[in-house]
Amino acid sequence: MPFRQKLDRFLDRNIVRNTIIGVIIFNAVLLGLETSDQVMQAVGPLILLLDSLCLAVFVAEIAAKLVARGAGFFRNGWNIFDFVIVGIALVPAGQGFAVLRALRILRVLRLVSATPRLQRVVEGFVTALPGMGSVFLLMALIFYIGAVMATKLFGDAFPDWFGDLGTSAYTLFQIMTLESWSMGIVRPVMEAFPYAWAFFVPFIMVTTFAVVNLLVGLIVNSMQDAHAEEANAATGSYRDEVLARLEAIEKRLECNSARK
Repeated sequence: MPFRQKLDRFLDRNIVRNTIIGVIIFNAVLLGLETSDQVMQAVGPLILLLDSLCLAVFVAEIAAKLVARGAGFFRNGWNIFDFVIVGIALVPAGQGFAVLRALRILRVLRLVSATPRLQRVVEGFVTALPGMGSVFLLMALIFYIGAVMATKLFGDAFPDWFGDLGTSAYTLFQIMTLESWSMGIVRPVMEAFPYAWAFFVPFIMVTTFAVVNLLVGLIVNSMQDAHAEEANAATGSYRDEVLARLEAIEKRLECNSARK
């Protein structure tokens, strides 16, 4: 068996994958400890050393995959994702690149590519994006109409909330999330405009309870489709394996019959 094929099979072993997952989680803990001044004063050099060792493991894994799979490595989107994440970590965090030090936490996202179930969640989300685009467009239209109406209706009395189009859109977004919407915004507005509820209640009903739940439904349906496709693929591969074994048994029986 060629060396590259052996290496590829070795990388696909469960023990190797679980080891990488363990290193990712351990590295995430280290990056969290780096945010504590007390911990860094006590064991800072050790944490930085362990962080460098984790990075070395990631680099070695990527290098091994490149050797084993060659150009095929870049045909897999998750491999490209891992390559970019590790590449960002290798950029020196000197002057002008200080923000890259904070971006090291992105290494934790490698847990997604290393865990098939998390991959399915992300793939389901990505599959739902085209349908979500239509919903976001509908949401943008509703917000634009609502912001124009709110600015004209309440802008003069409440300029801090509805003084211009952008401010009104942000206030409506806060109302959509139901964060302090009643006592913080709507009731003070209703003291000056008693019938303001006729604007805010339908807006909340449409955005919070209808459009947002529509987004959730699209994502759930996409994930269910992804699970169904995976189940069908697994069933098909198992069926092919069973048929191959039956054919092998049939050939053996024919050979034994011919010998007799």
